[in-house]
Amino acid sequence: MNRFAHRGLLTFCLLAAGIAQVQAHSKDEHAGHEMPATSASSESAQVKFADVALVDQDGKSVRLEKDLVTDKIVVMSFIYTSCTTVCPVVSSIMGKVQKQLGARVGSEVQLVSISIDPQRDDAKRLNDYARAFQNGPGWSWLTGSVQSVNETLKGLGSFSGDFKSHQPLILVGDGNSHNWTRYYGFTDPAVLTREVEKLSGQRNGRNKHTAIAMEQHP
Repeated sequence: MNRFAHRGLLTFCLLAAGIAQVQAHSKDEHAGHEMPATSASSESAQVKFADVALVDQDGKSVRLEKDLVTDKIVVMSFIYTSCTTVCPVVSSIMGKVQKQLGARVGSEVQLVSISIDPQRDDAKRLNDYARAFQNGPGWSWLTGSVQSVNETLKGLGSFSGDFKSHQPLILVGDGNSHNWTRYYGFTDPAVLTREVEKLSGQRNGRNKHTAIAMEQHP
């Protein structure tokens, strides 16, 4: 083998080794966190809200159920700021839901995103991350102590043990009627918006029946 052929073979081997190292690093960094191939699906859900203190993106202490869920129709996601695969897509979906619902977000509707990496995601990191997706009020980004966040996630049925292996999940529900649906995969924002509209219609129907009943039995 002449020296030029040897040099070419050596260059090829070094290039192949470098590619293998990059692939190994990528696989380790996002183990179990590849873009899911399955289509979106949904199911009815029972949720329980842990009575623990969390912190929003402005550094304010909040109780999830008391301060954000009660009296609201809620769209809730689970993300972490250093994620580069699933989480930006989920946050983008939430952002589109916010745009579709317009001014109702912050009044009738509340959006919530909970960090599943509370050790690294403090209020400032969430605030910086939120700027890329949030457009207007009514969207709270939450973190807190590891114990408080884990208790919250377990109650919501979204605790995975290894945050890097979590799958895309969005919860939609009514804080008053306690009707909740879990959406798995990358759900079309229009589907989530329709669920919000359905819950809103059910609210209005209940309010109408209550008003009629009060008129009939003053």
